[in-house]
Amino acid sequence: MEIYTVKQGDTINSIANMFNLTPEQLLNTNPIPNPDNLVVGQDLIILIPDVTYTTTENDTLYSIANKYNVSVSSILRNNPNLSSNNLLPNTTITISYKDVSPSRLVVVNGYTYPEINIEKLVKILPYLTFLTIFTYGFDESGQLISPNDTELIALANDFGVLPTMLVSTLTKSGTFSNELARLLLNSNELQDILISNIIQTMEEKGYKAVDVDFEYLPVENRDSYISFIQKLTKKANEKGFYTLVALAPKTSTNQPGLLYESHSYSGLGNSANFSLLMTYEWGYSAGPPLPVAPLPNVEQVISYGVTQIPPYKILMGIPLYGYNWTLPYTKGTIAKSLSPEQAVELALETNSQIEYDYLQQAPYFNYTQDNAEHIVWFENLKSIDAKLNLVEKYKLGGVGLWNITRDFPQFYILLNSRFQIARL
Repeated sequence: MEIYTVKQGDTINSIANMFNLTPEQLLNTNPIPNPDNLVVGQDLIILIPDVTYTTTENDTLYSIANKYNVSVSSILRNNPNLSSNNLLPNTTITISYKDVSPSRLVVVNGYTYPEINIEKLVKILPYLTFLTIFTYGFDESGQLISPNDTELIALANDFGVLPTMLVSTLTKSGTFSNELARLLLNSNELQDILISNIIQTMEEKGYKAVDVDFEYLPVENRDSYISFIQKLTKKANEKGFYTLVALAPKTSTNQPGLLYESHSYSGLGNSANFSLLMTYEWGYSAGPPLPVAPLPNVEQVISYGVTQIPPYKILMGIPLYGYNWTLPYTKGTIAKSLSPEQAVELALETNSQIEYDYLQQAPYFNYTQDNAEHIVWFENLKSIDAKLNLVEKYKLGGVGLWNITRDFPQFYILLNSRFQIARL
């Protein structure tokens, strides 16, 4: 596996020739929207097919998988343009790639909104362990407020992915409710009601895991939050369900700030089955231009996290998005969010060259439009590869993706080339 950065004058044909590939083979692992118009600085993943198979009229994915003693999910992961519902004769399928030896099993949790495009979701599911649906709320009596999740739960189960209920204190206005969290965590009776409703809903709907995301909690509820996660995990595990908890990106135990003080890495991390460290949003929509997840900052959180939580329980957060800021930055302005794919399309549209900050391990580009200067920080293959190195270095349990509604198909190819995807 190699990551190639597009240079001036490169085309899909010239790059394919450089690596003794056909253009079709190159585009199989780089399903990009503008293959005829590459951007200088754009990343492509280079994978050389090793074992291939050409389909016949009576073939199915299951028969091919059995023939080569691999899983259907493995075939789908190696062939992202392949559709399980429309397997045509004379289609060349890659069974394996040269010089690709996924190091070990990792857990992959993909967060999604219920309105995700189903076609897109079907292509992503083979790369996931958990599919976490955002979000269930709850009211002052412990009753759950549910999203439209039925189709997504069924699809996840069809693919052997664990559908995961996300429970948060997020209100309809898009903010986290301190009052609701305080009410819950100060009442053992209310906690018992909510936990009972969570377990009942999981059983009725087919969920296999629950992820809790309580942010900006009152610091006095630090210990009661730990107790709540312990009780939830006990009840969930008795039913064969997993629990996950989302944690703020801390770098020390007594880190000040409302976001951090109520999140005990040791207490919460050891109470749930898995912990997502939210290692992103250094660059955020209402803040000054910065990479969303600069590598030195991410590693600082991870290096602290593994001193408090068993590494196999830790899922490192990976952002599948970036931001477009207008310059000069003015406090109070809001940067526009965009996917990595949209960022490359914008660079093409504005005739911009993508640069790379090797200290922060993050791509960016500048452009001028309508007399306004802009800077875009986002994620690409190199920046993600650098983050995946931390999974190896610290022997983490896996990664959590925020969020899979954002287009970045190359990410999944890279992930698949480096790790085996765990199915629990």
